[in-house]
Amino acid sequence: MDSGRGRLAWRCRRGMKELDLLLMRYLEECWPAAAADEQAAFEHLLEQPDPVLVDYLYGRDRPPDEPTQRLLARLLSLRPASAAT
Repeated sequence: MDSGRGRLAWRCRRGMKELDLLLMRYLEECWPAAAADEQAAFEHLLEQPDPVLVDYLYGRDRPPDEPTQRLLARLLSLRPASAAT
């Protein structure tokens, strides 16, 4: 993993196991082929505190911008069916 992705992997480590797994899965499976705007949205998402991310994942809130909303939809598609609400 290059240093940029290594830095992102460190930022994917959160206080909640589900967040850790989901963010790392995106980084490993989707990040390399993602468009620049999606990569930027992911980096922006990682700046958010855990409670905000949890609210996004459970549909209690929506990101304010369209690129992050599209990224969130992609992240949610990576969740195992048993983890969906």
